[in-house]
Amino acid sequence: MTSRVEWLRATLLATSLAFTMTGPALADGTVLPNTTPNAFKVTDFLLDNGMEVVVIPDHRAPIVTHMVWYKIGSADEPPGKSGIAHFFEHLMFKATTHHAAGEFDRAISDIGGSNNAFTSYDYTAFHETVAPSALELMMSFEADRMRNLILTDDVIKTERDVILEERRSRIDNNPEAVLDEEVDATLWQNQPYRIPVIGWMQEMEQLNRTDATAFYDKYYRPNNAVLIVAGDVEPDTVRALAEKTYGKVARGPDLPPRIRPVEPEQNTKRTVTLSDARVSVPNFSTQWVVPSYHSGKPGEAEALDLLAEILGGGNRSRLYQALVVQQGIASNAGAYFQGTMLDDTNFTVYGAPRGDAKLADVEAAVDAEVARIVRDGVTPAELEKAKDRYVRSMIFARDKQDSMANIYGSTLATGGNVQDVQQWPDRIRKVTADEVKAVAARYLVLDRSTTGYLLPQQQVGN
Repeated sequence: MTSRVEWLRATLLATSLAFTMTGPALADGTVLPNTTPNAFKVTDFLLDNGMEVVVIPDHRAPIVTHMVWYKIGSADEPPGKSGIAHFFEHLMFKATTHHAAGEFDRAISDIGGSNNAFTSYDYTAFHETVAPSALELMMSFEADRMRNLILTDDVIKTERDVILEERRSRIDNNPEAVLDEEVDATLWQNQPYRIPVIGWMQEMEQLNRTDATAFYDKYYRPNNAVLIVAGDVEPDTVRALAEKTYGKVARGPDLPPRIRPVEPEQNTKRTVTLSDARVSVPNFSTQWVVPSYHSGKPGEAEALDLLAEILGGGNRSRLYQALVVQQGIASNAGAYFQGTMLDDTNFTVYGAPRGDAKLADVEAAVDAEVARIVRDGVTPAELEKAKDRYVRSMIFARDKQDSMANIYGSTLATGGNVQDVQQWPDRIRKVTADEVKAVAARYLVLDRSTTGYLLPQQQVGN
């Protein structure tokens, strides 16, 4: 199964992208192909049991990506049951009343397909990539395990041992992952994003069949799920197959709104330091709590997306050019914004020294670039170039079915809809330089940040 950290890093750009632009001309004069909705039409409908279905046709290759997104993640877990969402992702691969354990995986392997799953704070998703002729089979298997798992004490114990070992190998034995957890627990004072997706060890050890059954019965229902099908398919075909398979699954009780604890006003600068003998090159990251696309005011998240791109989105960004190219003090430096979250999210800047440079020098230089944007804003030219890079990425994202499925799935699972995705490019194009400067000044305040330092064992300061 894909870990939360790995998946977030791999899809951070993709989940910020959409693709319905009308032959845009970029600042350098390049005219991109027409990608109007008529050329790439997305269909959205509901089954009678409340399951939402999104179909993204793409006939350029004879393959299809099939994803089921459940609107349940680690931030929805009951107190004291951390890790149950990720644990249940594992349990979904066990035997059902109709299929033996491993039968689903073998069926996919026999036809040359691939499958996996991942859990995040706000959702859990299961996906397969196969030939279109196997789509009905995939739907049949997924619809079956939505309600027909066989959960015994032996199954629970065996898989619990698996996730405990996963935590030891991926988190406890990885200094960077340990620091990430501690930074999250410090950045978030009240919001459940402070709890790791995989869970705290002492709570994971106590997860049992009663916990798993209650979780399954409450959340794994068609009216709490979104089906995304992208690839060489037609909407009418997908509708018929979905009604034949998922449509037979009984609707569950309506769930209450996903209202979580609200983060209090943050008024302090906090630091978290981890020294470890396995660390050879130190690094740091500074984070702020900022609005997401779902929680922010109109235009804020779009401005934060472009701010992250201009400040540290790649080798043309201010941080990379200033610290890596011009000053030569950093081996890497950048920024990112995780906009697709149900609640508020985080904006991050980071860096690591190169050669004889000190971590303190890198951090000071990063802070100086942040302060420069807060003070002077961004230029119209670099803002337009940042928008152009986003448009190019939108177009190129169409070449990967899983990117399209992730874009729509993550948006719909965090309170958005198909129109939000389709209108996103126009909203990006409308962002002004003043709006980018405003969100930088409002949110990137060092006195309200959390900074994590990962240091070699012998180093006691930054």
